[in-house]
Amino acid sequence: MIELPNPAQAGFFHAAYNPAMPSPAASATLPHRIGILCYLFDGEGRTLLLHRKKPPNRDLYSPVGGKLETAEGESPTACAAREIFEETGLTVGVEDLHLTGIVSEKAFKHENHWLMFLYEVTRPVSVPHGQEADGEGRLEWHTREGLDKLPLPETDRDIIWPLFWKNRGKFFAVHIDCSGEKLQWTVEQ
Repeated sequence: MIELPNPAQAGFFHAAYNPAMPSPAASATLPHRIGILCYLFDGEGRTLLLHRKKPPNRDLYSPVGGKLETAEGESPTACAAREIFEETGLTVGVEDLHLTGIVSEKAFKHENHWLMFLYEVTRPVSVPHGQEADGEGRLEWHTREGLDKLPLPETDRDIIWPLFWKNRGKFFAVHIDCSGEKLQWTVEQ
């Protein structure tokens, strides 16, 4: 089982502003991307993960999700419903989606900044194990305890999953600075 890191651990800050962190202008030249991650569970409590075959996070496991269609003015909630349908074939309504968290990542892989909205589907769903996900990879069901054995993106393993479990059914916001050698993060809510 993934545990939440000890707040005293190096790299963890619990303040909205930390003067020791570099200013936003230090990486302002990178583009900003907006994405959605969707947490789906079955009747046994297993989580649905995508074994990705495309970047970002190729060959790693992550929740279903994708990029917001900003040119169309798509809302984050509409994006979550669309991505779930495109990758799983499931239709979910806004009443089935709970905004669980907002994650901002500074200088992810030194390529771009991310703003991600995390949604949990509030009812159990059923998707065949091994189903292809719209060319993105393969969908697989995994137990919470089994996540430790999977190749996950570093930010997911160390920060996002622990915060998701701790705040499940509630809300959190975290800023992750990926620009240095070590991840640094601030839980903002």
